[in-house]
Amino acid sequence: MNTEDRHIPLILASSSPSRRRLLVQAGIDPIIRPSKVDEPAVLAERASELGCHLEDLDVRERVSVLAEAKASAVQTTMDAVKDAERRSRGDLVTFRPVSQDDSDASSRDPMSQVIGTWGGMLGAGRGPLLLGCDSLFSVDGAVMGKPHKPGRALERLMAMRGRTGTLVTGHCLIDLATGRRVRAVSSAQVTFGDYDRASMQAYVATGEPLEVAGSFTLEGLGSAFIQGIQGDPSGVMGLSMPTLRALAQELGVSWPDLWAQRVLPERQQADGSTHGSEGLVAPAENVHQPGDGWVDCACGRRHWGLNGAAGVLLARRDARTGAPVSVLLQHRARWSAEGGTWGVPGGAISDGENPLEGGLRESYEEANIRPEDIQVVGSYLEDHGPWGYTTILAFERPGHQVDPRMNDDESIALEWVDLDKVVDLPLLKAFGQDWPHFRQRLEALAAEG
Repeated sequence: MNTEDRHIPLILASSSPSRRRLLVQAGIDPIIRPSKVDEPAVLAERASELGCHLEDLDVRERVSVLAEAKASAVQTTMDAVKDAERRSRGDLVTFRPVSQDDSDASSRDPMSQVIGTWGGMLGAGRGPLLLGCDSLFSVDGAVMGKPHKPGRALERLMAMRGRTGTLVTGHCLIDLATGRRVRAVSSAQVTFGDYDRASMQAYVATGEPLEVAGSFTLEGLGSAFIQGIQGDPSGVMGLSMPTLRALAQELGVSWPDLWAQRVLPERQQADGSTHGSEGLVAPAENVHQPGDGWVDCACGRRHWGLNGAAGVLLARRDARTGAPVSVLLQHRARWSAEGGTWGVPGGAISDGENPLEGGLRESYEEANIRPEDIQVVGSYLEDHGPWGYTTILAFERPGHQVDPRMNDDESIALEWVDLDKVVDLPLLKAFGQDWPHFRQRLEALAAEG
């Protein structure tokens, strides 16, 4: 993304569909980066700092601490991405297969220069903004967390009938360019109506109240059982939009600067363009990222990624000789493009990311490749004009080891594959065509030290 563009991306440190939906309805298409913090451990540490018992922590203190912990966890990951960018070396080789000019068919440029022109997080004066949130519901001072179990949810819902409780939501917003952070807590009073046990049993059976604070949702099936709201309704859904706008302004960001640059997915006509192939569709719980979508390319094919796509080809080196001996490959989910084949972990570049940032994010989401564990040594861009795929070449850093793990549902398997056995696999077409070049280049880069 051009750093002169006014649009500032927002990263949401949560996979909550409700929070994402609120942002999308307000014109903001967030990048989703779940924080995966240990909430009980965070609260226990805070109680220890204050010299009190966990149960004595004020509800507002709890949501504030958790919101900041979630934002901080993702900030650490994003800082590691920026550090990986700064440490990157080697060249970007660009191949233009659809170029009409043979003299412009390929080029080679130093990575350090290329990253400087790519935009993204490095060198940005503002943003992206990173948002962490946490919500808790209490009735007469008793905290009603996520019930998890049907029996507990039913018991709570029946106890809340006709009563009023308080939903508080903590917010922590960080400007990743400057490191500045601001915090706020919103609250709203929720009054439940009169309902019978049979209705609650049916509601609990849907599963909706099991993993939400207070055992209810305002935006879902639970809305019919809520008599009234006093305060900000969006805060009851897990993210107070007026509070977020105020925090953005405190960081010097105008609210319209967060609006998406294109029509958001929920506002598009349904055209079957869900990430998939041959009529197959992604699982319903798949997280949409800004930049997901198909591009009709000059080569006559459709490619995934409105901003292009990127992935990481990670090689492991022999501890004694330094020569590459294996690469980490992904067995692609059946529903994905060319499903069932093998290739590198990767996907669509999100709005506001450059190809390196997009490739590092996707490879972490799909294969647990952490940017702090790798050394970027070069890249390869297949540039089709309106679309391109950037393959990031990397080695494990000395003293570091990447342990692959499927963090989402886009893989059937992840395996370290011996270099000599790669060609024995059913490879993604483009990767298969480029593999001999990639192997030769990895071996040459390893020989350089």
